Amino acid sequence: MEIFGVPTQALFGQLLIGLINGSFYALLSLGLAVIFGLLNIINFAHGAQYMLGAFCAYLMATKLGLNYWWALILTPIVMGLFGVVLEKLMISRLYKLDHLYGLLLTFGLALIIQGIFRNEFGSSGLPYPIPPQLSGGQNLGFMFLPNYRGWVIAVSLVVCLLTWFMIERTKLGAYLRAAVENPSLVQAFGINVPRMITLTYGFGVGLAALAGVMAAPIYQVSPQMGSDLIIVVFAVVVIGGMGSIMGAIVTGFGLGLVEGLTKVFYPEASNTVIFVIMVIVLLLRPAGLFGTQK
Repeated sequence: MEIFGVPTQALFGQLLIGLINGSFYALLSLGLAVIFGLLNIINFAHGAQYMLGAFCAYLMATKLGLNYWWALILTPIVMGLFGVVLEKLMISRLYKLDHLYGLLLTFGLALIIQGIFRNEFGSSGLPYPIPPQLSGGQNLGFMFLPNYRGWVIAVSLVVCLLTWFMIERTKLGAYLRAAVENPSLVQAFGINVPRMITLTYGFGVGLAALAGVMAAPIYQVSPQMGSDLIIVVFAVVVIGGMGSIMGAIVTGFGLGLVEGLTKVFYPEASNTVIFVIMVIVLLLRPAGLFGTQK
């Protein structure tokens, strides 16, 4: 069976790949949107933190004997604490300065982290096994769905929606948003604003690390994995709207599907289609699809 002259299995196979990529685009752009929207920091180290999450899971398996499920729980916590330390020692000094300083600092941190891991582990990918419980797949008739890839899509969607709900629909989220606009007023209500900001940065880093753990069995563990992805993720954030939580989620999954469809109908453009869309969106709506013009 064919659709628009393309075999059904090939079409849905590329859509699945697009959803997988979109899951990671959404998770990573969500972390960037949280950090920028609530802290006004352009976190260029986000790709390196995603890579650190994958390596943390790999080292837990090889050095400590901890399986995927332990890594999925512990890695975001460990990396979140790393983010807290990073925010306290470096990031917190830049809040009153121009965005460029935060960008330069985090870009430098990304280069340092990537260089250290490339020197230690080399540039080739290291294998990380799929957990036995998620091996195999399901024959849906029109395509074969690997269990692990279905798991990644489902978990990414749940995490993204829970994060959106927490920030947009809870009292904690209201405090976070208010702390950005008027920190002294929120402080007057007895809220420790600096601690809240620190934990927010740690949460954003934890999201990147979670994505890294889930990506490890699919893409292997490599020092280059973050740098290969971060430029695309920044494009996703710009298209969705800088700081927009829902924009990051919808645009991440949507552009993953667009990229997958492009690979079917016009493969030559699959590596540039997201950037073409970004240019068009910036020309027509500079604040992004879900952003607000300030």
